[in-house]
Amino acid sequence: MLRRVIISRTDSIGDVALTLPLCGIIKENLPEVEIIFLGNKYTKSIIECSEAVDQFVDYSAIENLDKKAKIEKIRKLKADAVIHVFPQKDIAKLMKRAKVKHRVGTSHRLYNWLYCNSLVSFSRKNSDLHESELNLFLLEGILIEFNKYLDKDLLPYCHFKAPKLEEQIANVFLDKDKKNLIFHPKSKGSAREWSLEHYKELIESLSPEKYNIIITGTEAEGKLIKEIIDTDKYSHLKDSTGKLTLTELISLISACDLLLACSTGPLHIAALCDIKTIGIYPPIRPMHPERWKPLGEKSKILVKNKKCISCIKTPNNCKCVNSIAVETVKTEIEIACNDKTENL
Repeated sequence: MLRRVIISRTDSIGDVALTLPLCGIIKENLPEVEIIFLGNKYTKSIIECSEAVDQFVDYSAIENLDKKAKIEKIRKLKADAVIHVFPQKDIAKLMKRAKVKHRVGTSHRLYNWLYCNSLVSFSRKNSDLHESELNLFLLEGILIEFNKYLDKDLLPYCHFKAPKLEEQIANVFLDKDKKNLIFHPKSKGSAREWSLEHYKELIESLSPEKYNIIITGTEAEGKLIKEIIDTDKYSHLKDSTGKLTLTELISLISACDLLLACSTGPLHIAALCDIKTIGIYPPIRPMHPERWKPLGEKSKILVKNKKCISCIKTPNNCKCVNSIAVETVKTEIEIACNDKTENL
């Protein structure tokens, strides 16, 4: 009988967000099991918002320890099983050395044949399934039937509860008399980005009487944004870049009406918070929305229905993404905010 299960996923926010349904489904099937999420410190705030997770463990605080100390850290967790959702050779080796009894990994990684004792055969690369669904295949390794979840809305299984927004932050960034929109233009280079010139045009086209727009991002991203968008110029625009912790960003997103972004972490946070989202995607596998769209039913995906060839080699100027018109995005915002009827 399993009592404590480690979920190993040490990559980025979006990847972690799409792993949370796995935790909730384990809890549904094995209510007494404690879920330990092994992740990076950067994603701690996301993971701790999930009531399906009992404990967060920061792998970055473990990986630089000596061999003996690493093993002792894992042994102290008293885990019966580990599921390697994001495969990493060093972690797989560590779990075997720490004598975690059930070690689940994909059979497509050669080193897993050495370090895992429960191999699941499936491929992500050419699959038509969503990333959150692909994660569920690993449940086979702990004898949980997953197929019945593949055609379900997986958002409820995240059991996500955003922290309460501090009054001081609300007073600075929100306007209770308008629709509050978050624009997150950048992605740290992880996704195909709609151009800042398009965002500027969109900001100028939206009514200052109806909308309050908040720009989010890191301090470095804020500097890039300001090269194109004069954030002090517009009465209905507020700049939060570099001013919020991840926890504060989550709480701010949860208090807003809509978030617009490319395929990046905050888009998935907005979906977890169950607010409306507009995601701009390229039609390029495996970056396409069928694989990486946000969870839930409040997301609108904008993607060109075409085969993308030339853009594969031009990630910083994706013609497919930038051919999505400003007017199209504006219309979707107005529909989402009930300011325009769809298909007029």
